[in-house]
Amino acid sequence: MAQIGSAEEVAQFIYDALQERFPDAQCELVFNSPFELLIATILSAQCTDDRVNLVTASLFAEANTPESILRLGQIALETKIRSLGLYHNKAKNILAACKELVENYNGQVPDDIESLRRLPGVGRKTANVVVSNAFGVPAIAVDTHVFRVAHRLGLAHEKTPEKVEQELMQIFPRDRWSLIHHLLIFHGRRICNARKPACVECPVNQVCKMYFEDKR
Repeated sequence: MAQIGSAEEVAQFIYDALQERFPDAQCELVFNSPFELLIATILSAQCTDDRVNLVTASLFAEANTPESILRLGQIALETKIRSLGLYHNKAKNILAACKELVENYNGQVPDDIESLRRLPGVGRKTANVVVSNAFGVPAIAVDTHVFRVAHRLGLAHEKTPEKVEQELMQIFPRDRWSLIHHLLIFHGRRICNARKPACVECPVNQVCKMYFEDKR
């Protein structure tokens, strides 16, 4: 492995190299409000963003507020999101979250992680996505791509998303949390994919723990 220096210097190199490679890194879910992002993120579990965007384009054209989603009801909502998989539980959680928003938040999505996590179907990853992309609060949402890439690069060693999040938050400055989240996702989707990573094309292979271990 190339000797760049401290963990912070390696993190700086990775941040700069990925930013150069993916200058357009951003949230790939299409949304026009915090509520739309919340719903899209719940729907994105075990599903691609592209597929979610196709479904939400139709869904949000008809219902894009907690009140209008509640008016749809379980059966109609399930029909609209059926192609995404896990549609029954997703619809149930979305309706419960909408009920909570209407009854306790005046129909508005809260802008803090703890309040968001109290909503049905909203875990820490979803809450981080919403506060970061809808409200501009620095956060690192650890999905499967971030988890995989962080371990392969040697940026993380813990075994749970929550602990990996803490590791990354300690390595990267707070004002870079949101962007490094997107950079790691872009890298995981386009180069460092799960089954066959394109290591030769990787802009950070010179500091990649997995790459050098595989070459031994």
